[in-house]
Amino acid sequence: MQKETIIQVPDNLWPVADFFMRDLGGEVNLADESQVTTLIQGFMLLYLTVVVFAVLAYKFGFAKKLPPLKSAIIYILLFIGTFFLTLIFGLNLPLAESLFIIALVMGVYRLRLSQERKQRG
Repeated sequence: MQKETIIQVPDNLWPVADFFMRDLGGEVNLADESQVTTLIQGFMLLYLTVVVFAVLAYKFGFAKKLPPLKSAIIYILLFIGTFFLTLIFGLNLPLAESLFIIALVMGVYRLRLSQERKQRG
């Protein structure tokens, strides 16, 4: 007899996590492949969202011109780090929402900075 393992899905998720996990309902039965697939798909979409916003925040706020190998190392570490952040905090904290705000503020800052430089020079 196969033992059923059920994971409770919180009903008070942050908006982005809730958007990706809305098809799960209140619980996930790990013996049901379709529910596990939906859980993994929702997590991966949340992870990709976090990665996109983290890359944008990095590019707008902190990126300097680096050699390709150093740049590749930074992006690889960014991908790995955001995976663990999403795994640990993705459902409990507004990770994607915070990164969106950070990327937006840094993008506006970068845009204003470039406009100011064009006016001077």
